[in-house]
Amino acid sequence: MTASHRTAPSGPSSTTPVVLPLDPAPPRRPRRRRGRRLLAAGVTVVALLAGGATGAVADARKSVTLDVDGRVTHLTTFAGSVEGLLRTQGLRLEDRDVVAPAPQTPLRDGSDVVVRFGRELTVEADGDRAQVWVAALDADDALSRLAARGDDVRLVASRAGERVSLPLRLAADGGKVLVRADGASRTVPDTGDGVEALLAAADVSVDDDDLVSVIPSASSGARVTLLVQRVVTQEVTTTTAVPFERVEQEDPDRYVDRDPKVVQAGVEGVRTRVERVTTVDGTETARVLLSEDQTTAPVDEVVAIGTRERPAPPPPADPPASSAAAPAPAADPAPAPAPEPAPAAPPSGDVWAALAQCESGGRADAVSSNGRYYGLYQFSLATWQSVGGSGLPSEASPEEQTMRAQALQERSGWGQWPACSRKLGLR
Repeated sequence: MTASHRTAPSGPSSTTPVVLPLDPAPPRRPRRRRGRRLLAAGVTVVALLAGGATGAVADARKSVTLDVDGRVTHLTTFAGSVEGLLRTQGLRLEDRDVVAPAPQTPLRDGSDVVVRFGRELTVEADGDRAQVWVAALDADDALSRLAARGDDVRLVASRAGERVSLPLRLAADGGKVLVRADGASRTVPDTGDGVEALLAAADVSVDDDDLVSVIPSASSGARVTLLVQRVVTQEVTTTTAVPFERVEQEDPDRYVDRDPKVVQAGVEGVRTRVERVTTVDGTETARVLLSEDQTTAPVDEVVAIGTRERPAPPPPADPPASSAAAPAPAADPAPAPAPEPAPAAPPSGDVWAALAQCESGGRADAVSSNGRYYGLYQFSLATWQSVGGSGLPSEASPEEQTMRAQALQERSGWGQWPACSRKLGLR
């Protein structure tokens, strides 16, 4: 039985093959002697020669075992060295192939000769990939050899569309392979039909993006693990707010002591970021920025700032002068009509504090007994809202209540507080 042999490359190669020479020419036959006188002696010599040749042939013939990438052949050979055995089998080795024992080793009866052809594999270690040449029987053997060099690696299957392949078997001699995908595992035998057959036996399908690799097996029942990792790449869009700015405008018609008034509400803008995100079995492994733009511009907030000085409150009215002496009444005069009472003088000091004291006793949180009037100046809810207030007046600060009372007085006069304005002499 002849072992498999490697054919010559069809084109130029970076590796120069080592071509073993052919077998040497067979030894020439001894010449036949002539003459009847020497017949008996000749027969004796031939017999002796024949006997000697038989012993030499018996000494040169050897039974050996040849293992070529797992294909084992038991054969008989007359080769004197490992190199000669490979020549007789038509095997030629290249620089990356391995033979043991070495080619120059003398061949003896019972010798075992092992040949491993080098194969280029894609390996990954710590996220980095490289192409290496490994002379190994199968993936289990290759991982063991790489581990012996101190490399913690995995073998990455090559992809051609949906086809998946590895240039060597995963587990020789029908060994078991653990196929792991989607959180499930299944053990299948390696029939030698390739990675796709193993995936089909485990009922696992892959698409163009999925990663397929071979790693050492943690299971005692499997030589190696065939790992399928699902790769998902998608574009992810995120948005963030762009803050607006505050712009102040002077308003000459607005009193300087009033709070700024928003005349244009601010609106936040939008910044949009698009990234390409890659996940492997749900874990993010890469994120690439594709674009980042301001898709919506912010709108500035515009507020009016008053610049008009408020006039000083009117001074209190002088009290009426008392008469020096009343004239003597005429006898039995007709009763004169009673004079109308003079209006009360406006309060001295802070008119707004006096008005608040009159309306609510100076309590900012005051609510009328009928529940319709609120705060320092006893606003109704409708009147409060008409001057820009929100919520309940009694819940606003005293400063805001006073500011909105002043706005109401500017618009409608002191008659908004009829009783207290008469009492305080306000016009």
